[in-house]
Amino acid sequence: MKRSLFTICIAFISLVAFGQDLEKSWNFSAIENTAQESLFDIDSLDTFTLSNGNFEYNLKAKNLEAKGSYIHQNNLLIFNYQQPKDTVRYYNIVELSDSNLTISEGDVFFKFTSEAPIMVSEDKPLVQETDAQIIPSEGFSMQSLWRGVLGMFVLIVIAFFFSANRLAIQWKKVGIGLALQLLIAIGVLKINFVKAIFEFVGGIFIEILEYTKAGSKFLFEGLVADMNTFGYIFAFQVLPTIIFFSALTSLLFYLGIIQWVVKVLAKILTRFLGISGMESLSVAGNIFLGQTEAPLLIKAYLEKMNRSEILLVMIGGMATVAGAVLAAYIGFLGGGDKELELVFAKHLLAASVMAAPGAIVISKILYPQTEEVNTDVRVSQERIGTNLLDAIANGTTEGLRLAVNVGGMLLVFVAIIAMINGILGFVGGFNGIEYFGWTFTSLDTIIANNTVYQGFSLEFILGYIFAPLMWCIGVASEDMALMGQLLGIKLAASEFVGYIQLAELKTIGNAIHLNYNKSVIMATYMLCGFANFASIGIQIGGIGSLAPGQRKTLSEFGMKALIGGTIASLMSATIAGMIIG
Repeated sequence: MKRSLFTICIAFISLVAFGQDLEKSWNFSAIENTAQESLFDIDSLDTFTLSNGNFEYNLKAKNLEAKGSYIHQNNLLIFNYQQPKDTVRYYNIVELSDSNLTISEGDVFFKFTSEAPIMVSEDKPLVQETDAQIIPSEGFSMQSLWRGVLGMFVLIVIAFFFSANRLAIQWKKVGIGLALQLLIAIGVLKINFVKAIFEFVGGIFIEILEYTKAGSKFLFEGLVADMNTFGYIFAFQVLPTIIFFSALTSLLFYLGIIQWVVKVLAKILTRFLGISGMESLSVAGNIFLGQTEAPLLIKAYLEKMNRSEILLVMIGGMATVAGAVLAAYIGFLGGGDKELELVFAKHLLAASVMAAPGAIVISKILYPQTEEVNTDVRVSQERIGTNLLDAIANGTTEGLRLAVNVGGMLLVFVAIIAMINGILGFVGGFNGIEYFGWTFTSLDTIIANNTVYQGFSLEFILGYIFAPLMWCIGVASEDMALMGQLLGIKLAASEFVGYIQLAELKTIGNAIHLNYNKSVIMATYMLCGFANFASIGIQIGGIGSLAPGQRKTLSEFGMKALIGGTIASLMSATIAGMIIG
């Protein structure tokens, strides 16, 4: 089995022109700038070694010895330094052949040569090299098809179980909604024309990230010694992205551009799924706006909406994320590499678009529409600001509030998780009472010997609670506990904390990591939604302030909306996993 997985890895790597040629001992030949001017003298003993997911290099000119672990993804090398200091740096592979390697970091190019053979010991089996690679997707197959169909069936059964009126479910609408999700996923993942559209939009997000970095460097560059550390990337790149994108969204909203795009999408949803114009506007708006901003599009109609329509408004908010945080996730998961950012941008955008029909499907199972609907699509004329500058200022203020909220929330939730793990770690490490001579095998030892986890922790508990569901939706058995952990963390804390853990779990250099590329992609779709316990309060407060008469309904539907939003995100992940195989 391991040999077959290794063969798959090698086949995949060879397709992208980066193979095991990378893993060998290289000699420094030059360190140059873009003008090909030498920056340092190179000594004959300056070497650079890559082996089994670890790196080590020596530079006499800088009196430097460095070592750590690395990850190879597409044309990106991510170095997790252990020496001389704990940090993360990103290098792009410019050239790679049997005898030459060139990597770049910003405007600096590192050139290497090698005549040494690939470092594979005859005493060690080749399968050990798979430890340095995530197992690539195998493509669509009968295996992935039946796992995907099983996952969709299980999710629909769960929604059916929580339905308020099972006899009134319109299964034709459910089928059409699932078909729309499938078409979107197939287009994004398999059809070049559709892929190009999503990559174009993703490229716009990435350019916006670059503009944000310019502002961040202007304000914060002198405050941080090493701008490649995780703290800098998150605090001074990710959070400012939220502020800038919020201001940009407000500007586009003021100009009426967002309303126009939303109206077009809403007409498509109303035409195919037969929902009311108000519902379709809200759901389409959620693709770009947050769970409390999108209802502004239908503010004038909120008080008149029936219970089925209100639930869809709530689930639409739970199943999607705002454009501001979407841009932040792209930068966060991409790690500064434009190609990786483009990959994640494509999947995150697809997840947001797929969530619209997914939310409708699940909502109409949980609370079927039994009243006649008004299919007119009319956007509320609510404005964010009295003029252009006022709109930008209001968006900046809202973005700043959101960024501070995200930063504070993450600080608290990460600290709480660490505290819980500290308590659970004490329990897990208990192996007897020395005074009485009682000794037994600790829970930590049992867990470490029999699971992917190193000890008793919150992640272990959540992982195995949701592991069966993860297997049902098509996750490999090796990854189902880690995927369950991500879902549990998302529900208990937020999707932001979930994406932080995903960034760690997709890093091969870590002791605990995902094994399959399919799992990484499915997790990207699964986490793309605001469905968590805190969002219940946010929706009751935010939507309730726009429609005070609906506050009671919002309170009653809190848990149902959470379940619906979660199932909708899982449905997108299931479909994506089925197609990529």
